[in-house]
Amino acid sequence: MSDARTEMLSRIRTALGGSAPEPAAVPRVYRSVGEHGAGSDAVLELLVDRLVDYKAHVHRVSAAELPALLADLLLPGAPEADPGRSAEGQVVGSSDYRSPDILPTTREAARSVVVPSGIDGAWVAGLAGVEVFRDSREAPLSAVELDGIDAVVTGARVAVAETGTIVLDGAPDQGRRAISLVPDVHVCVVRTDQVVQTVPEAVRLLDADPGRPLTWISGPSATSDIELDRVEGVHGPRTLHVALVS
Repeated sequence: MSDARTEMLSRIRTALGGSAPEPAAVPRVYRSVGEHGAGSDAVLELLVDRLVDYKAHVHRVSAAELPALLADLLLPGAPEADPGRSAEGQVVGSSDYRSPDILPTTREAARSVVVPSGIDGAWVAGLAGVEVFRDSREAPLSAVELDGIDAVVTGARVAVAETGTIVLDGAPDQGRRAISLVPDVHVCVVRTDQVVQTVPEAVRLLDADPGRPLTWISGPSATSDIELDRVEGVHGPRTLHVALVS
């Protein structure tokens, strides 16, 4: 350990009332849990509100309806809305704040989609006519190959309602960080029981696998660095669809 680091840690330990070599106890007086349970109606409503505010498109579907939703969103020439879809299988928010009983009018037709190797094959089984690439750490696609792919479909590890944040941790259904950053459209599948209210609740879940790389997503990629003009798609996908699956 360098002398500078040793000195800095010693000062912190002293400030906290500890003595070397025993680590000092760090007071954690912040709120560690929300008042609403994971996956509750209140938590889901809050997450949707945040995501819509970030200009993401949010869709509530059952597991059985998920393949049809992906086809609606990604297939060239697919209908904008499915009159036969159940009341649950409807968009509940979008960046254009349209009525919640129809899908967003701005839909990105994809000619190619990349998915992580551990994703459920049934999710993309209905994407006839779309070239589906599978990516893994053992057989990764190059940055050039990913740049030529229109969309990506992944799962998620946890979502935080209060901040509207979705966290990927590189598990087999989420894959490498690169596949969620390079394609222009990201469809992220989040189970309702994965949605917690607060950041500390999410961090405790993520601590189960502390060595995994984390990607924290709060809406589509956007920046206002240049003359305060909003530019989307600079640091990641321009369009984010969140499928909330119950």
